[in-house]
Amino acid sequence: KLDNNLHCPIMMLWFSGKSTIPVIFLQEYLRHFYGYQPKAERQKRTTDISKDDDSTTRSCDKKTKVQEMQRYFGLLPSGELTEETLAVMKKPRCGLSDVEQVGETVRWKKKSISYRIENYTPDMSVAEVDDSIDKALQVWANVTPLRFTRIYSGIADIRISFGRQGDTKFFFWFYSIKNI
Repeated sequence: KLDNNLHCPIMMLWFSGKSTIPVIFLQEYLRHFYGYQPKAERQKRTTDISKDDDSTTRSCDKKTKVQEMQRYFGLLPSGELTEETLAVMKKPRCGLSDVEQVGETVRWKKKSISYRIENYTPDMSVAEVDDSIDKALQVWANVTPLRFTRIYSGIADIRISFGRQGDTKFFFWFYSIKNI
């Protein structure tokens, strides 16, 4: 099934002999989350084009990047765009890359994340706050390999605090990428 929101001509890629997906979707997904560069872009960055072929540049070819993505999500790393792989690609997710790019800060390798609610808002009951936070973290757990555990004392990976707008001890950071 094609995305009706695409408003440009696209090439099609057959997979598993059953259905089609836009090549642009695959390329953009791999580019954004796995650092993939299509062959034409790699050729612009090299002086010796004869050495920049998909078959010799294994770290940059599409099949290698699909395998990398499959390993990340615990799928069989066939490098083929299977129905299972496509289903993972279409799930809601955060906008950060799944792999570390050269020069980026190192990310946690941790999959089990602790959290602690340090105080409560007077605008909601304790049960409402607890339930809301549980539901929000479950949204992430459903679409990532992360698992969240609440702790009641000690140092947590995520510390949740409530404060009033303008209170300088609280900082709110928002990160958003279109459709992610």
